[in-house]
Amino acid sequence: MPGMKKLVLLVGIVIIVVAVGLVVFGQAPSKSNGPVFTADNQLVKPPNYREWVWLSSGLGMTYNAEPQANADPHFDNVFVTPEAYQAFLKTGKWPNKTMFVLEFRASRTSGSINKAGHFQGDLVGIEAEVKDESRFKERWGFFPFRGNDQTAKPADPATTECLACHSKNGAVDNTFVQFYPTLLEVAKQKGTLKPAQPETK
Repeated sequence: MPGMKKLVLLVGIVIIVVAVGLVVFGQAPSKSNGPVFTADNQLVKPPNYREWVWLSSGLGMTYNAEPQANADPHFDNVFVTPEAYQAFLKTGKWPNKTMFVLEFRASRTSGSINKAGHFQGDLVGIEAEVKDESRFKERWGFFPFRGNDQTAKPADPATTECLACHSKNGAVDNTFVQFYPTLLEVAKQKGTLKPAQPETK
C-alpha cells in the first residue's frame, strides 16, 4: 500500500503542476492586431476590428469644395489597433504596422422610439489604411473592401485620391488626427502636428 500512496501522491503533484502551468502559460496568447497579407499582397479584413480602439465618428463628412445635399448622410466610424493607439499616446506618432479601419454605415431617422436626429444603421462599406514602411513606397497603403470580400487589393497610389489627400492634409503623419479630439490633444502636447495644417484647434 505504501507504493499506492506514493503513486497517488505523485499523480496529485502532476495534476497540480499541470494546472498551474495552464494558468500561467496555457492562456491563449493575445491576438496580434497587425495587418495580415495574402501571398499576392491583398489585405485580409480583420474580423475583430470593432474590438479595437474607437477614435471618432463623423456624419455626412466630405472633403469636396461643393458638397451635394444628402438627406441620408453616412456615418463613418474610425478604429485603430490597440497597439498603435498605446504607442501614439506615448509618442504622438504612429508606429510601423499601424492599421486603421474606416467603417461606413447608413444613417436612419425613423426607428423604435426615435423622434428626431440620426442613428446608425446598416453597414455600407469598409476601408483600411495600413502603415508598412517596407511594403509601400509611400509608407501607407489604402485598401477598399468590396461587398462581402474578405481581402482587398491595395489602391493604386498613382490614381487614388486618398493617398494624396492624406499626405497633404493629415495633421500627423498621413492621418487625420485633426478629427480625433482626444488624440489631437496628445499630438499638441508631443509636438507632432504638421505645421500650417487646416483648423486643428
